[in-house]
Amino acid sequence: MSSRNNPIAAVQKKKTVSATRKKGTTSSKSSRAPKRVQMKTSHGMPVWLRNILAVLIVGCFSVAFYYFFIRPYAYRWKPCHGLKEYGVCIPSGYDIHGIDISHYQGKIDWGRLLQNKQTATPLHFVFMKATEGGDHGDTTFSANFANARNHGFIRGAYHFYIPSTDALKQADFFIRTVKLDTGDLPPVLDVEMTGRKNKTELQQGIKRWLDRVEAYYGVKPILYTSYKFKTRYLDDSIFNTYPYWIAHYYVDSVKYQGKWDFWQHTDVGSVPGIKEDVDLNVFNGSLEELKKLTIK
Repeated sequence: MSSRNNPIAAVQKKKTVSATRKKGTTSSKSSRAPKRVQMKTSHGMPVWLRNILAVLIVGCFSVAFYYFFIRPYAYRWKPCHGLKEYGVCIPSGYDIHGIDISHYQGKIDWGRLLQNKQTATPLHFVFMKATEGGDHGDTTFSANFANARNHGFIRGAYHFYIPSTDALKQADFFIRTVKLDTGDLPPVLDVEMTGRKNKTELQQGIKRWLDRVEAYYGVKPILYTSYKFKTRYLDDSIFNTYPYWIAHYYVDSVKYQGKWDFWQHTDVGSVPGIKEDVDLNVFNGSLEELKKLTIK
C-alpha cells in the first residue's frame, strides 16, 4: 500500500526523517568540537636538589657512624710500634701493670693469672669492685679479694658512686664491706655520672664520701674518673690532693696535664686466667713507690 494513501505510514516516515536529521546534527557538532588537552605541570623536586640532599644524608650518616662506632675503637687496629701484650699495645715508659675486675669477669683462674707475673709486662696489682650505691655489693668481691692476697698481688677495692644516693650511706656501706689490711692500696671512689646533680651538689656529695672514708681508714682515698669527667666536674683544687686514677682509652699517652697515679688505658685486655675482656692499668712510678702508697 502507498504511503500517499496511508496517513499513518506518512506520519511515521516524517518522524523517522526528523530523528535522523537530529542525530546527524549532533554528530556534526561533536566532530567539529575542539579537543582540549590538559597539560599537567610537574611540581616535583629538581634533580640537582635531590642529588645534593642525598649526598648530605650519606655524609651525615658516615660521620655519625665513624664517630660512634669506628673512632672509639680505631686505636685497637693501629700499628703497634712498641710492646704488644694481653692483646693490646702496651703504653711505653711504664713498668708496673695491673688490672681491675668485678663480677663481669666471671670466675677467675687465679693460679693461671699468677703466671702473668712472669711475662714481659708482669701484673703487680689488682683492683676489685666491692660496692655500688648504698646497698649493692659485688657478688665476687669476697672471693676475689682473698685470692688476690693469697696469690701475692697488691690489692685494692673500689666503690661505684651513685649521686642520687646519700653519700654517707654509701661510705658506711663500703666501710662495712671492705676490711683493708697493711699492704693494701687505699680505698677507691669510682665516679662516672652526675645523676642530674649540678656541679656544686655533685662535688659536695663526693667530698662527704671521701672525708668519711678517709677518717675511717686513715688514708686519702684514690679518686677514679675519666679524663673528661675530671676536667669538667672535679677540676676544683681540693680534688687534686687525692691520688688520681684516670680512665683514658685508645690513646698513646695521657692528655691530662695534672698529676696522676694510675692510668686505665684500655677495657679490652685479654689476660690468661680471665675469660672476659678486662681493664688494663699502669702505675705512674716504680714498684717501691707503689708499695709506699699502700696502707701501713
